[in-house]
Amino acid sequence: MDLEKRPPAGGGDGCLVGVVRIPVKIVAVLVVLPVRVVWELLVAAGRAVHRHVLGPLYAHVVEPLLRALGWLLATLLKLVFVWPWTGLWRYVLVPVGQGLAWLGRGLYDQVLAPAGRFLTAYLLRPVGEALAWIGRGGMRYLLAPLAKGVTWIGWVLAMALFVWPWVALWRYVLAPVGRGIAWLAAAAYRYVLTPVGHGLAWLAAAVFRYLVRPVGLGLVWLVVALYRYLLKPAGLGLAWLAAALYRYVLTPVGQVLLWAWHVAGRITAALWRGLKRVAWVLVGWPASRVYRHVLTPVGHAVREVWRTGRAAVREARATVRRALFGTPPVEPARSRARTLGSTTAADAAPADEISLPRRQG
Repeated sequence: MDLEKRPPAGGGDGCLVGVVRIPVKIVAVLVVLPVRVVWELLVAAGRAVHRHVLGPLYAHVVEPLLRALGWLLATLLKLVFVWPWTGLWRYVLVPVGQGLAWLGRGLYDQVLAPAGRFLTAYLLRPVGEALAWIGRGGMRYLLAPLAKGVTWIGWVLAMALFVWPWVALWRYVLAPVGRGIAWLAAAAYRYVLTPVGHGLAWLAAAVFRYLVRPVGLGLVWLVVALYRYLLKPAGLGLAWLAAALYRYVLTPVGQVLLWAWHVAGRITAALWRGLKRVAWVLVGWPASRVYRHVLTPVGHAVREVWRTGRAAVREARATVRRALFGTPPVEPARSRARTLGSTTAADAAPADEISLPRRQG
């Protein structure tokens, strides 16, 4: 597989570029390879720590602890801020309020309502009617004439204080003075402000024509010349320099580093596969052979010995029991016919256990 990107068919870089690029790539690989190896090791270590340490620690320690703390905090908050006030409301305030309401209803029904009806019927209503009759008489024969006189006096005083003086002031003072000021302003505008304004306008036109305009044209010419003969060439030079730097320095260096990173990754993967293969050859394959050809037969032999010993112990125990307590009644012999769904007789002994060989490879 070609690890290097081939250049486009339109043109080449030349022999010198190729000769320089090969050592640069070698140096880049030698520099980037340890970084890539360290990075892969850190990633593997982080995954292992997360899988075997942080994950179980959070699942079995931190999360139950947080749940317990949350439950304890909620219980304490309820114990301090909810349950006392709930008990106070339910067992103190509500019964007291119900008792007070019952007492108030009884007091109103038995005392206040009859007293109010009695006072209304025999005291308040006659007093109200008498006061209404007195008020109507006083209003008609005393307050109405007095109010008319007071109103007329107030109108006269208001006109004398707030209307007639201001009308006289406007008619005999302010209007003549205003007409005089208007005539004076018209004369000042015609004979003073108009000539002065014409002179100032002529002066402003002369300043613009003979001073501001030439200076502005000179500044514009200076700015245009500065842009054309200084800023534009300098900008073009800087742009050309930046483009050349990007094309001939930054782009090749970036491509070389990217290629070196990929090559280092492939080298790291190859090393990892080689280490896995070596570990399998040195440890895994011998362990599998030992397990298959040594431990498995030994385990089978131990199991057979255990079964044989257990059967012998059971037979000895049965013999001792028969010798001590006698032989129990024997059931009649069952038929040797095969049972439903079975291929062996009902009283046939089970077949020996067969261990299937494990698949190699």
